Amino acid sequence: MDEKIDELLESVGISASSSDRYPHEFSGGQRQRISLARALSVEPDFIVADEPLSALDVSVQAQVLNLMMDKQEERNLSYLFITHDLAVVEHFATRVAVMYLGRVCELAPTRTLFSAPKHPYTRALLSAIPRLDSNIAQPIRLIGEVPTPTEKPIGCVFQARCPYANQRCYEQSPAMVLQSDGSSVACHAIEERRL
Repeated sequence: MDEKIDELLESVGISASSSDRYPHEFSGGQRQRISLARALSVEPDFIVADEPLSALDVSVQAQVLNLMMDKQEERNLSYLFITHDLAVVEHFATRVAVMYLGRVCELAPTRTLFSAPKHPYTRALLSAIPRLDSNIAQPIRLIGEVPTPTEKPIGCVFQARCPYANQRCYEQSPAMVLQSDGSSVACHAIEERRL
């Protein structure tokens, strides 16, 4: 078992001689590497990574992200990578699901989502990313209040903040509809060709 632990630590860039240290003696980046080693210890095919880069400075984020990508390639891993950092999503993901109040509103290959977002919420999110190559002068400003997760509205969860909402949006939850470019979108305005 000690050999396996040493091998796992070394595989994520931590010296095997560190195996007897306490958790508080490691930096945040080292703790994330150890978390990855723990996940890899059971030789998974699939890892759920919930905000794995939060609370890390940018240079350490890049190191941990590169390590995760290396392990993905070495071990043929799949990740469910949950994050609010859209720059990381664009760099790391192959397919993206955008969620609002726990509902998927758009699912698309990464390149498709970032080049041609469809759902009004996805458009607003992506317009808020500062970019040098963007023609969008101002980010899309959403109005209205965000409903609480415990008191979700009937119909579309984005209805109160959507400039394209109509009566159907307040009464009926939209289904995911496959688009011609391979993306799927849950939006009545897109389905009805109002957007």
